[in-house]
Amino acid sequence: MAKMKVGTGIDRYIQKLVNLEFASPHTAGKAVYEGAKNVADAIKAEIEALPVEKARKNSEDDKATGITQRQKDGLRDGFGIATMRQDGSFYNVKTGFHGYNKQISGKYTGGQPNAMIARAVEGGTSFRKKNPFVSRAVRKVKGQAEKKMAEVVDQEIKKIMM
Repeated sequence: MAKMKVGTGIDRYIQKLVNLEFASPHTAGKAVYEGAKNVADAIKAEIEALPVEKARKNSEDDKATGITQRQKDGLRDGFGIATMRQDGSFYNVKTGFHGYNKQISGKYTGGQPNAMIARAVEGGTSFRKKNPFVSRAVRKVKGQAEKKMAEVVDQEIKKIMM
């Protein structure tokens, strides 16, 4: 009958696998944040590319194509990445808009909500033409973000397994 003798190498390999298991949440989080960073950078570039117009009265026939400088500044300043949440075995981060800009109006005496302006620009309104800047940014960098996430995971695995 054949015999096989296993040395201490297998014990070291098993220990590395255990270390890999314990490092998985950290590795996944790091990868997700790197992917979100790529997407966030693309959205910030799209915000910078939004056309600026003076505030005006708009009609159905003459829809606004841009936003005011105050609205643009509010979108830029109010954009960010939320903290990571773990839902079961999934790690998620959200990018979005918070806070208020400095565009004062009768209804919004403390400034307009940035999330409202982003939705209005993204999907259009009865007085604003649709400009899907967030969707465009996500489509542009989706592949790059996935690739960056895979690179981060591979780097972290190499660190542990070496």
